[in-house]
Amino acid sequence: MKQKFILDLKVVSVERLNEKNVLIKLTHDAELPDMKPGQFVEVRVDGSASTYLRRPISINFVDKERNELWLLVAEVGDGTRTIAAVKPGDTLNCVLPLGNGFTYPASSSDSLLLIGGGVGVAPLLYFGMLCKKRGIAVTFLLGARTASDLLELDEFKKYGDVFVTTEDGSMGEKGYVTNHSILHERHFNQISTCGPKPMMVSVAKYARTVNIRCEASLENLMACGVGACLCCVEKTTEGNLCVCTEGPVFDVNQLLW
Repeated sequence: MKQKFILDLKVVSVERLNEKNVLIKLTHDAELPDMKPGQFVEVRVDGSASTYLRRPISINFVDKERNELWLLVAEVGDGTRTIAAVKPGDTLNCVLPLGNGFTYPASSSDSLLLIGGGVGVAPLLYFGMLCKKRGIAVTFLLGARTASDLLELDEFKKYGDVFVTTEDGSMGEKGYVTNHSILHERHFNQISTCGPKPMMVSVAKYARTVNIRCEASLENLMACGVGACLCCVEKTTEGNLCVCTEGPVFDVNQLLW
């Protein structure tokens, strides 16, 4: 069993990126444990009378030089709104790291396409950074409803080419990520994706059509994070699997989409 830690992490900074999303940077007195891109943490929610369970949050980035863990939090309910309301100096109790991460391309000469939608872009930043360190050519294709919903574009640009779609055409190409012209202009050896399920289903269908290996990071409802409650079960070619322990990253050929 992979080692997990329960840590009280200190809030370094809180940056509101838009109306719905907040970037929280955390640190610890000791060196943070190793974390893989695609893994997640379970955050305890203190101070919310209606929230009893931890909230799963993707690992957005790990800055080893500053000993920081970044969490990109979307305010979708009382739990995440309470987490997003923290201030510098506060503490968040986190269980980490959880789940299995993305698979690196087989060769540094392979080209990797990372496709994200909405707050689902979160785990792709850390993965992109580590791939660039390995000499892998990384391209990001990020989608959102409108320009103000696009997140961390300047950070993504540090690690690869960035292409954008918005449903209303306010930035980049108008439409969905699977309609972007880059898919016809460049060849990719591998795709990794995270975002709304309809988007990932479309990406998986595209990858199968052009015979490109593809992994998807699922965002099923999770509660315990350790496979006990069974609320995150996904039907796969190997039977019903807990996303929190067997995923959240799966090869799309395992999924019954």
